[in-house]
Amino acid sequence: MNNPYYELTSKLLDALYTEAMVLADEARSYFDRDTMSGMVSPLISVSFSCESLKVTTRLMHSIAWLLNQKALRAGELSEYDASSNSRDLGYAPASDDVMALHFPEDAQNIIRASEDLYYRLERINNGIRRQNADIPMPHTLRDRILQAF
Repeated sequence: MNNPYYELTSKLLDALYTEAMVLADEARSYFDRDTMSGMVSPLISVSFSCESLKVTTRLMHSIAWLLNQKALRAGELSEYDASSNSRDLGYAPASDDVMALHFPEDAQNIIRASEDLYYRLERINNGIRRQNADIPMPHTLRDRILQAF
C-alpha cells in the first residue's frame, strides 16, 4: 500500500516544526510585551489582543498537528489513529486584515507568518485527507462485510 504521507517528508516535517516553534517563541515574546496598550484607541487595543489570540491558536494547532505527524513517523501513532478527526489540524480563524493595518509592522509580520504556516499545513492536511478517503478504514470494511451477508 502506498504511504499517504509521502508529501510530508521527514526533512519537510522537521523544517515545518522548527519554523512553528521559532515563530511561537517570537509571537510569545512580542505579544507578551503588550506594546499596544495605552497608546491607541480601545478598539485597536482590543483588536490587537484578539489578533494575538488568533496567532496563538494558529500556532498551537499547527504544532499539535506537526507533533502528531512526527509521532506517526516514529511509529508511536498508527495511521488509523493519525487519521482520526481529533488529530486533524484544528480550526483557526483568519486575521482581520483591515484592523491589522493599525498594528506595528512587527505584529503584522508575525500575523502573516502564522497564517502562512497554518495555510501551508492546511493544504498538506487536506491532501492527506483526500488520499486517505480512498483507503477504507477497518470499521468500514467490517460494515461492508456485514452488509454483504
